[in-house]
Amino acid sequence: MPSTTAITDGLRRFLPARWRQTPPRVAVLRLNGAIGAVSPLRPGLSIGSLATSLERAFSMPRICAVALIINSPGGSAAQSHLIYRRIRALAAEKTLPVFAFVEDAAASGGYMIACAADEIVADPASLVGSIGVVSAGFGFDKLIERIGVERRVHTQGEAKAMLDPFRPEDPADVERLKAIQADIQDLFTGLVTERRPKLPVGQNLFTGAVWSGRQALAIGLVDAVGDLRGTMRARFGEKVELRLVAEAKGSIIARLLRRAGPGSTAAGIPDAWIAAIEERAAWARFGL
Repeated sequence: MPSTTAITDGLRRFLPARWRQTPPRVAVLRLNGAIGAVSPLRPGLSIGSLATSLERAFSMPRICAVALIINSPGGSAAQSHLIYRRIRALAAEKTLPVFAFVEDAAASGGYMIACAADEIVADPASLVGSIGVVSAGFGFDKLIERIGVERRVHTQGEAKAMLDPFRPEDPADVERLKAIQADIQDLFTGLVTERRPKLPVGQNLFTGAVWSGRQALAIGLVDAVGDLRGTMRARFGEKVELRLVAEAKGSIIARLLRRAGPGSTAAGIPDAWIAAIEERAAWARFGL
């Protein structure tokens, strides 16, 4: 049976030409928050949470472009790369241009995702960049020694307990971690260089530093400063339609707990609190 869209398009052929004209349409998808599976109750941006929304955006009828609104301090390198690759694959499959609009921040993995766009537009006061790799944790070995707790770990494989926070830091573990970070950094910088071929030669932009939107424009990390509505109107005309794609609803567990009400209890709630603190810390690194 023909779809409603197909029927509408068929009937449109019999209307006068001036009635058949439709304004340009742009699919808009918001990408908000830290990247990665933050917790079952507080899902972050991931290929799993975004796959359906991305498919909807690129499959919307009669669109001339897809716009991504990015607000992210970064997060998982793997999830950032998976999202980047999916956007590029869909853009090639549908032969659609992609625009990224940075509001508060496109930092670290958030900037990697922005690089999936053909053009990046940032608010002048946004934060852009942080092209680097970071690993952070805590060491509790002196604490448990002070309170008389003995840590017992048994492994097969000398690197299996790498960077155990309850044991003294091993220089060999740090060396292995830095090698992993260097490899991921090489992938990140290669991706940025490929997608941003006009970056200034001889200027090291891969130190993990961040820049304001205006500064990012001057050094080539973004193509323009502005906002979604103004840019799309300038590009596609005053009558352009901006169609927002509904965001994912989150995990089934999170939805069930929200329905259960504030009086409900669950073992995962402390995890959600910790995840919220971690996400807040990620934003706080940029003063946001």
